[in-house]
Amino acid sequence: MFSCAAIAAAAWDARVIADDLQGGYQVVIADVNHDGKPDLIAVASGQTDLVWYENPTWKRHVIASGLHHMINVAALDIDGDGIPEIAVAYEFANEAKKSLGIVAVLHHDGDAARPWKLREIDRLPTSHRLRWARWNGKDILVNAPLTAPAAVPPLYEGRVPLVFYRPGEWKRETIDMVNQGVQHGIYVSPHGLSDHILTASFSGIDHYQFEAGKWDRREISRGDPRACPQCGSSDVAVGHMNGAEMIVGIEPWHGNQVVAYFESHHQWVRNVIDDGLTDGHTILVAGGTVVVGFRGNGGGVRAYTQAKDGKWRKSVVEDGTPAASCAADNGELFCIGGTKITSYRMR
Repeated sequence: MFSCAAIAAAAWDARVIADDLQGGYQVVIADVNHDGKPDLIAVASGQTDLVWYENPTWKRHVIASGLHHMINVAALDIDGDGIPEIAVAYEFANEAKKSLGIVAVLHHDGDAARPWKLREIDRLPTSHRLRWARWNGKDILVNAPLTAPAAVPPLYEGRVPLVFYRPGEWKRETIDMVNQGVQHGIYVSPHGLSDHILTASFSGIDHYQFEAGKWDRREISRGDPRACPQCGSSDVAVGHMNGAEMIVGIEPWHGNQVVAYFESHHQWVRNVIDDGLTDGHTILVAGGTVVVGFRGNGGGVRAYTQAKDGKWRKSVVEDGTPAASCAADNGELFCIGGTKITSYRMR
């Protein structure tokens, strides 16, 4: 285990982008109106409007209404017109028997500020994480449900599907059904014609790669070794630290640990760099910094950097504001939680 230095003095400036959300859950950076500026798409599970905020004034626009229990979106321009198509998962619940798990795709009508057209493409209980990826040189939409279709708490036993859709056909195709319990996190890592996919579940962190005409699954780590439901991993991301590739995670599900993995002798070595979170929920690597958002005890955001001697330094980005999701662009960090989207810049 690496040691973590004392918490550093706050070195971040905060600015509230929006404070009108109900149950802010996910923020996605995308150029929604094709003006060259990064806008923000906001998912708020407690409201039925999917909205975007226009850079630089952060004017609010409604993409679609009547979407209950939204949980995730993914944005990508798949038709080449400069404006992204937006996939959305809604009618979500943790218990599969209460979750319709609707997946739909939204397309603009020529004006991104006007309501978009919605096309439902699937219903898969607990559809939870959506990501665009490249597969054989083509765009696909990956859907990682939270649990197996018949899973029940507290152990949510069963094999969880991991599926994808080809644009145009929108037919569900299976990548795998091996991960167990709760599959909470997914990360797409660019890699040539076919991106690599990492999942975080009760099974731990696992790596998927399409080669020789099939999907290959490889275990990275089993994550937190405790008995389930305090087992495995909750979220995962990939980055670099001091020139070395690194996999980072929050463990276990909605857990207290920030974990960094570095490869040594063809194995990924697990290092807990912090174990003081409450309800850890989102993790990313931005500019050589690991950023973590959590929701418990009022919530907050933490940043971690590693010195060349292996020691980690932790700084407080925010305290007292829950962070369910964070995204970074050009040195600016955006986090969403509760009623707010907040922008952070290092001084």
